[in-house]
Amino acid sequence: MKKKRIALALVALMVTGLVGCGNSSTSGADQLKVGMVTDAGTIDDKSFNQGTWEGISRAKDELNVDANYLKPAGTTEADYMKEIGNLYDTDYKFIVTPGFKFETAIFQAQDRYSDSKFIIIDGSPNNGKTGSERVEKVGENTVSVYFAEEEAGFLAGVAAAVELKTGDLGFIGGMEIPSVQKFNWGFQQGVKYANENLGTSMSLKAENIVYQGTFDNVAAGQQLAATMYDNGVRAIFTAAGGVGVGSINEAKTRAAAGKEAWIIGVDVDQYADGLMENGKSIILTSAVKKIDNATYDIIKDELNGSFPGGKTLTFNAKNDGIGLPKENPNLSAETMSKVDEVYNKIKNDEIKISTEQGDLIK
Repeated sequence: MKKKRIALALVALMVTGLVGCGNSSTSGADQLKVGMVTDAGTIDDKSFNQGTWEGISRAKDELNVDANYLKPAGTTEADYMKEIGNLYDTDYKFIVTPGFKFETAIFQAQDRYSDSKFIIIDGSPNNGKTGSERVEKVGENTVSVYFAEEEAGFLAGVAAAVELKTGDLGFIGGMEIPSVQKFNWGFQQGVKYANENLGTSMSLKAENIVYQGTFDNVAAGQQLAATMYDNGVRAIFTAAGGVGVGSINEAKTRAAAGKEAWIIGVDVDQYADGLMENGKSIILTSAVKKIDNATYDIIKDELNGSFPGGKTLTFNAKNDGIGLPKENPNLSAETMSKVDEVYNKIKNDEIKISTEQGDLIK
C-alpha cells in the first residue's frame, strides 16, 4: 500500500509538471512581440497605417502575439530609427513598417539589429543614394512587400465605368510616387477597357488628374474635389491619404445637399468613412490592397518557422492580394458580375495591365 501511495504521488507530480510546462509555453515571455512604427498619420488613417495595424491586431487575437506600435515625432530616417530602437529595447524584435519612407531606416536597422526581423511594405531597403553609389539589400531578416496597385486601380476603373455608364471621372493622388502612379495608370486602363468592351462611355481628362504633393493636406483635398465636381466630374478616385479625406468631406457635403458626388476609396474599404446622416455612403467602391492579410500572413509564417527573409513578395490578383471590397452596396449586381469576370481574366493572364502611363480617355 505504501509503495502504491508513493507511485500515485509521483504520477501526480508528473502531471502537475506537464501542466506547468504547457502554461509557460504561452506565457507573455514566450509570445512573439510584434511592433509597428507608423508613418505620417495614425493607426486609424483609413490607409497604410490602419491596414498594417489591422493585420497585426488580427494576429494578436488569433495567433496570440503581443502587439504594440509607436508613432514617431516626424518622418525622417532619424525619427524612424529612434522608434525602431525603442521597440527593440523593449523586446519587440519583429517590426513592421508601412511605406517607402522607411527604406533607408530599414537598410540600417536590418544590420544594426540583426537578431530582429522586419517587414517593409511598399518599399525596398536601400542606402538612399543614386546612380553607381546606390545599394539595395533585402536582408535575410527582412521581407519587402509590394502590391499590384495597377490591378486594383484597373478593377476600380471598370467598376466605376460600368456603374455610371457615361460622364467624367477624376483622379486625385497624394505624392507622385510609384504606388500612387500605378493606381492612376491602372484606373485609366480600366476605364478604357470598359469603354471598349463593356458598352460604357466615360471620360478621364488630363485636367481631372492631379497629384497634390502630400498625404496630409485635408483642406487641399477638399478644394481639389470641389473644383472637379464643379467641372462636371461624377466620381473621383483618391489615392492620397489625408488629402483623400478632404475629398470625401467635400463629396459628403454635396451629397447631403442633393448633388451627385462619388468617391472611389483606396487601400482599405472606405465605405464607412463616406457614411452620411441618412445612412448612405458616397463611396462608390474602393481599390483595396490587402495590407492586413499580407501582414498577418507573414507573422503567421514566422510562427510556423517559415519567415520568408531576404525575399521581395508581390501581392496581386493571382494570390488575392488586391481587389474590391467583399461588399459594395453602391454597385449593382450586374456591375459586380462584370468586375468578377474581369478579375478572373486578370488572374488567368487574359488581361495584361501596364505599370506605365497610357493614353488618357477623352
